[in-house]
Amino acid sequence: MVTINSDELNFQFVRSSGPGGQHVNKTSTKVILSFNLATSNSFTDEEKIIIYKKLNSNLDNEGNLQVVCQETRSQHKNKTIAITKLRSILTKALVKPKFRVRTKPTRSSQEKRLRLKTEKSQTKKLRGKVQRDE
Repeated sequence: MVTINSDELNFQFVRSSGPGGQHVNKTSTKVILSFNLATSNSFTDEEKIIIYKKLNSNLDNEGNLQVVCQETRSQHKNKTIAITKLRSILTKALVKPKFRVRTKPTRSSQEKRLRLKTEKSQTKKLRGKVQRDE
């Protein structure tokens, strides 16, 4: 799990959309959490490079990663959900992919593939025009 300093998180509260009656028009429960990766001290330079590569499309020009949450009508709950989302996004970005060992297909699987190809070919040939014997 990734640990992030709370000083590095910038919160913005906006009016939320959706149902809620008059309460929605009076309170700002939607949370926009922005995290600047470039100025962050929570990650090493190598980790920052990995995150930049994987989350490049989600970052803006200044290197901010934004997470928006408006799931509940409570500002506090939305704030905790946004922090959890940010942590999970950054954790997923830092996971190293498993090294894949290439293997050869077995002889039986190759034979099965060729047999199925000929059967499919035969089926498609039978769909052609019927020739009359005269």
